[in-house]
Amino acid sequence: MKGLILAGGLATRLRPLTWVTNKHLLPVYNKPMIFYPIMSLVKAGIKEILISSSPDHAGQFANLLKGGHEFGVKFYYSVQDNPKGGIANAIGLAKEFADEEKLAVILGDNIFNYDLKPTVEKFEKKDKGAVVFGIRMSSMESKQYGVIEISKTGKVISIEEKPEKPKSDIAQSGVYFYDNRLFDFIDRLKPSARGELEVTDLNNFYLKEGTLECQLLDWWIDAGTSHDELLRANNLVAQKIKNGEL
Repeated sequence: MKGLILAGGLATRLRPLTWVTNKHLLPVYNKPMIFYPIMSLVKAGIKEILISSSPDHAGQFANLLKGGHEFGVKFYYSVQDNPKGGIANAIGLAKEFADEEKLAVILGDNIFNYDLKPTVEKFEKKDKGAVVFGIRMSSMESKQYGVIEISKTGKVISIEEKPEKPKSDIAQSGVYFYDNRLFDFIDRLKPSARGELEVTDLNNFYLKEGTLECQLLDWWIDAGTSHDELLRANNLVAQKIKNGEL
């Protein structure tokens, strides 16, 4: 299984901080933001990781991360020319890198301490399917994300993108596992009303065939959504590190 970290986008909500650099390179306590999703994949045993970024910042990631030897992995780099293409569009750029392998995808501003390794090991033994990782939050908060409705066994019943009336308290985080059919599904996607290829639409291919499962994270931060969330991420991560929880 290979890993993909999505670190593109315009990050307009974090300006002026992001006029000069990519948001995923901003500090969160004592590390650049992108170090946290990298460490999550490294702890899961994934040895090859693709960093997808925008044309303006690809060189900055290469200067920081280099070949990956400091993390004990091998890094590859790709460029998403259209930052407004959507998450599924960015995932689609990893087709050659994935080379028929399963793929673990993490958004570069997602910070959590959930151990992905057991799920990776279980998922690698499956013939097909996908896993979406969710987090419980209030309905007012979850409306900003895709909302996941699950059964008692963890099978996904529905996913709705930014619904006015959420069917559950589980928000879709930016962590996904996919089998090697995902690129065929991406090729069949149509742009949404926002003009993007939506990751929720990609997940719905697996939902319709009954192979989409959900795992719940115990805590999670979407650090790149606002100045307030970036500040909260710094404070929470500092506390987690001092407590030995991260």
